[in-house]
Amino acid sequence: MTRSLALVAPLLLAPAVAPAQPLYDLPKGVETRWYSFENPEGRRGEGGRTQAGRKGAAWKMVQPGERVVLASVAGPGVVRRIWLTVPGRVETLRGWVVRMYWDGQEWPSVEAPLSDFFGLPFARQVPFESALFSNPEGRSFNCVVPMPFHKRALLTITNESPKEANLFYDVDATVGDALPEETGYFHARYRRENPTTPKRDFEVLPRVEGRGRYLGANVGVRTTDHRRPLWFGEGELKVYLDDDREWPTLVGTGTE
Repeated sequence: MTRSLALVAPLLLAPAVAPAQPLYDLPKGVETRWYSFENPEGRRGEGGRTQAGRKGAAWKMVQPGERVVLASVAGPGVVRRIWLTVPGRVETLRGWVVRMYWDGQEWPSVEAPLSDFFGLPFARQVPFESALFSNPEGRSFNCVVPMPFHKRALLTITNESPKEANLFYDVDATVGDALPEETGYFHARYRRENPTTPKRDFEVLPRVEGRGRYLGANVGVRTTDHRRPLWFGEGELKVYLDDDREWPTLVGTGTE
């Protein structure tokens, strides 16, 4: 039996971030910004000006090859929430790519197909709930991972499919946050093998270096033999830490 396996593995690389502040705390100098097509640059007092504030820029038709800047936020700050919705077509869910850049870097810390990043492999819109990602009704995507940055955050989405489609989105952030110098940055790695090789370990996350906190992964497995039910969950997850080489420190009893 061969399998097609795809996943996104998010992590915070660098020292772990401090616990979230209680909701009743009022930190001085911290302000909220809300990025959407109604206020794409998140400027104070500039939202909702299209069509006299009557939902004049709720969405945008994104052409093949077009890149949309979801948010470009001057720091220090924290991206708090991402919401978006697109047509539930394979070309859009798998053919659009999410990228995120922190503090002026040239390469993205996040680069993944849209639906895979939000926890849904194989471009299928279905209800999904987790602590950090959700698709409650199978029609939209939510991410509430706190993503801190010191100088600038840049979030983009690119239509790399051959078809146009419309996009609705919001990005919520705070600016002026007092962040430790060694705050952890958010990273996500997308990997796929089609097909996988029997008895050879699939690398969920290739070796990374530095202090960090592993947040988890979403995994999609598609078997090639549809004539009989097959259980693919016996392969155990292995986590190699620090000086581990042949044998891992952390090991489970199955993919489930």
